[in-house]
Amino acid sequence: MTQSPLFLTPVFQERIWGGTSLRDKFNYEIPSDLTGECWAISAHPNGQSTIASGEHAGKTLGQLWDENREIFGGAEGTKFPLLTKILDANNDLSVQVHPNDDYAHANENGELGKTECWYIIDCKEGTDMIYGHTASSKEELVRMVENEEWDSLLRRVKIKPGDFFYVPSGTIHALCEGTLVLETQQSSDTTYRVYDYDRTDDRGEKRELHLEKAIEVSTVPHVDSLAEQKIEELDGVTITTFVKEQYFTVYKWDILGKASFTQKHPFQICSVIDGEGILHHGEESYPLPKGTHFVLPAGMEAFVVEGDCKLIVSHV
Repeated sequence: MTQSPLFLTPVFQERIWGGTSLRDKFNYEIPSDLTGECWAISAHPNGQSTIASGEHAGKTLGQLWDENREIFGGAEGTKFPLLTKILDANNDLSVQVHPNDDYAHANENGELGKTECWYIIDCKEGTDMIYGHTASSKEELVRMVENEEWDSLLRRVKIKPGDFFYVPSGTIHALCEGTLVLETQQSSDTTYRVYDYDRTDDRGEKRELHLEKAIEVSTVPHVDSLAEQKIEELDGVTITTFVKEQYFTVYKWDILGKASFTQKHPFQICSVIDGEGILHHGEESYPLPKGTHFVLPAGMEAFVVEGDCKLIVSHV
């Protein structure tokens, strides 16, 4: 059965560290000047995107997963497995860590674990991020956290636009001020805060930390997970494979001209992060302005993307 691409309406989440980049860079209508997250392709109960047009318009992605599994090639699992976000770190995010599947399932009401990855869309010059730590044992990690030895504990890495980072569960990490990121992750909303810079919310209260769980799930010593990138030049497109691992494979498609594709996966999820293009499928053509998010379902077969644009594409 031939199927059409599914275009999605995102959900926006306000955050203490958010800003206006999602409006300024992507022309989204955001709820406030403290908008931190665009949940672009999401079936998570804490923020579901909806189908924007076509026969399934108005349904949530989660509904479609439950009721029309053939659209996703009959992929298995009770939950849609992936979540794509764009994050506007207008201020530093808390230093945090995520659990793996087993820990989250046992301790967070059956939630999935959270392995994720980041593509740096934009950042201020000289910006860094926190990626890993220096403790050699759990005992040393506990001591350094208790003594608030943050400068010596937390590893900082310089970043620039176009960088890619793979962040498995158990990795202590944080985005820092002035960073705009596309995040591909497992469909999970479980985060354990390790440190939040002693800042307070609009009620003057510090946000909760989750030190016991954070220390329990942290990988010690830290292991760098630097994925080896593969670049393929084809007619009209350069395909960069950033990571292929158990939860997701993530690519960047740099389209310049006209590129032909064949859908070989149960489904793929796509985000236009720069430029604009047109997706041609059968007799239909669909505009792809910057900030468009869509699912390529199982029955898409052959399609063409034309224009001058960059897409981040992923599948299970």
